[in-house]
Amino acid sequence: MSKEILFFVVDDDADDRDIFTMALGCIRHKTRCITAKSGEDALELLKKNEEFIPDFIFLDINMPRVNGKECLIEMRKMERLKKVPIYMYSTSFTDKDKVETLSLGATDYFVKPYSVKILIEILSKIILKSASPQLSK
Repeated sequence: MSKEILFFVVDDDADDRDIFTMALGCIRHKTRCITAKSGEDALELLKKNEEFIPDFIFLDINMPRVNGKECLIEMRKMERLKKVPIYMYSTSFTDKDKVETLSLGATDYFVKPYSVKILIEILSKIILKSASPQLSK
């Protein structure tokens, strides 16, 4: 995969956004990360710039005002994002959240890892899986 991979990360925690960006910088692929500090900011950016189509979207579930689930619902209404993988993540794991977000159109759900190394592994697997769809069949 030689083209730049565009990630869109939506998380109200500045440290988590920084860690995500740092992890992407350690991946062997050329990546770029756009971040939003809230669900509201993310939806506003997407509505203002109709040409913005990230390769991957990562949504924190627990955000004030517009939470990750609400943001996911609105993103899935946007025709240009229908095929974009959207990954939900949170500091806590409940089966209810996973089942609900998958039913709302999330690609997958994972618990925020406790180390940058684990996040790098998760992101690398996601990129590899998307680059080799025949491997996931």
